[in-house]
Amino acid sequence: LGVGAFRDDKGKPYVLPSVKQAEEAVVATLSDHEYAPISGIPAFVKSSLEFAYGENCPALLENRIAAVQTLSGTGACRIAAAMIERLPRLGGDQQTKPIMYLPTPTWGNHANIVRDAGLEVRHYRYLDTTTNTSLDFQGLKQDLANHVEDGATILLHACAHNPTGVDPTKEQWTEISQILKHRNLNLFFDCAYQGFASGDAENDAWAIRKFIQDGHQLILAQSYAKNFGLYGERVGALSFVCANPEQKQALESQLKRLIRPMYSSPPVHGARVVAHVLKNPTLRAQWTEECAAMASRIADMRSALKQALNDSGSSRNWDHITKQIGMFAFTGLTKDQCIALRDQFHVYLTLDGRISVAGLTKDNVNYVANAIHAVTSA
Repeated sequence: LGVGAFRDDKGKPYVLPSVKQAEEAVVATLSDHEYAPISGIPAFVKSSLEFAYGENCPALLENRIAAVQTLSGTGACRIAAAMIERLPRLGGDQQTKPIMYLPTPTWGNHANIVRDAGLEVRHYRYLDTTTNTSLDFQGLKQDLANHVEDGATILLHACAHNPTGVDPTKEQWTEISQILKHRNLNLFFDCAYQGFASGDAENDAWAIRKFIQDGHQLILAQSYAKNFGLYGERVGALSFVCANPEQKQALESQLKRLIRPMYSSPPVHGARVVAHVLKNPTLRAQWTEECAAMASRIADMRSALKQALNDSGSSRNWDHITKQIGMFAFTGLTKDQCIALRDQFHVYLTLDGRISVAGLTKDNVNYVANAIHAVTSA
């Protein structure tokens, strides 16, 4: 239950039919294997921005979003962090070491990426440590309003928070936006699950679009690994919402200067496939249905696990399993309980209690539930 990839109910990898059709169309019309531009395939970058921000986003229509194709979400985060590290020096400040605040907890690779780019890593409160299953909204607000230094960068998960599956409500997002409007901070959204979290790509982009509506300038990392099943193709995008077209042009120039000595230009195949799906109304509609089906399977497994835990005789409250969203669930198990699951029952999960719900199937969910009950009632 540790692998962060979707599996069908037989535990097998899943290729989305819409993606397969798009891939066949891309190969059939392939005319070359030339390099992409440093900033990526223009059609993909354009489609990616419209996918996240909405076709009628004012910032997009005003031509003030700088954007590049990246090596999936990891590459987007790495380029973003490198740009944040470089910006003070571009302004003549040779002394300041930029700071990025990450939620506690966050995706395990975030801190590695940020530190390797030369930023200082700090944290703000996110998961309630008393329950280990719900949002510490008061602590989060206090940290963002009072404890984060001016000029720092705040990393936010756009939807399906990894590793907890605990997201703010729309009302809470609205409150967070208003708090941050009164702070001099850089806002960085990491969006790895658009469409995959709730099954509705528009709904999953709600926080991003709300912040734009509220007048924020922000940074956005996008990944197409989970929602398109293109894990190995490394398809992603990075964008900066700027104040004006001139700032956008200058920033895109700096992004190219970062990318050129790092990997020169991104791979083309996966990006062509994503662009084909997003631009083709029929395939886009089909992809939407398939993505919703993946999200539905995960929701069904959440319900099945909760029911199986209750049926096992567990007296604990497992409501958080179905309240959380996305691929991962934070079970609330302790490190010792996770080790017991591994050693006694051969159920493998990360030691913070996170499981990939996509690893559950109708054939194994009862076994997993009984194993969890055994280690939590011991």
